[in-house]
Amino acid sequence: MEKMKNRKTLGVIGGMGPEATSYYYENVIAHTKADCDQEHIDMVILSHATMPDRTEAIISGDNKHLINMLCNDARTLETLGVSNIAITCNTSHYFYDHIQKAVKIPVINMIEESAFYAVRDFENVKRVGIMATDGTINSKIYHRACRKAGVTPVKPSVERQKDVMSLIYDDIKAGKPGDRRKFDRVVSEFMRKGCDVIILACTELSVFKGKHDVPSICLDAMDVLVKESILRSGAEYK
Repeated sequence: MEKMKNRKTLGVIGGMGPEATSYYYENVIAHTKADCDQEHIDMVILSHATMPDRTEAIISGDNKHLINMLCNDARTLETLGVSNIAITCNTSHYFYDHIQKAVKIPVINMIEESAFYAVRDFENVKRVGIMATDGTINSKIYHRACRKAGVTPVKPSVERQKDVMSLIYDDIKAGKPGDRRKFDRVVSEFMRKGCDVIILACTELSVFKGKHDVPSICLDAMDVLVKESILRSGAEYK
């Protein structure tokens, strides 16, 4: 079949958390233009739920074990014949350079792609709010990506960051649908600070978005990863 030419197998380092990985897979399927099973992309998903907490590793500096696990997962996927690797966790991209150096195949950089999409897909973007874990915020990976894209990154206040962390850890990672009030407080603050786009920079926030309507000002980094995963695998995005 003509559609099947130039198809590539996608590798996924997941399990961080498991529900976010499941949400990612469902969205890859939902957004792949396909009329039958065979027109979907081949994927190898490594759901590594026992991966150490990424935020804790970044803040404590005790990260060697986590880096080794991430790199070993990437090598495993490469050995299995995948052509690209997606990582369904924003915070783990703090270790992106280590992971990319461990393999010869491309690892999709969700952070840089999301910053690029924020500038490309929204009008007159100057300020971008970052809604993410403490680890992602403290690592400044999105701050650097935003500045590289020519826009100013904005982080939540201390109180609103507590809302973000509670939403991620106390709600979504605990299997709850998420407290809408926490989310809305953070979004309202970003809007008061003049943000033109708010990046949902944690895959648990992507899960939250799947259960709640969110303002059009929000850009889900998971959506960006899904689109890039499909396109780089040689399929059509719908």
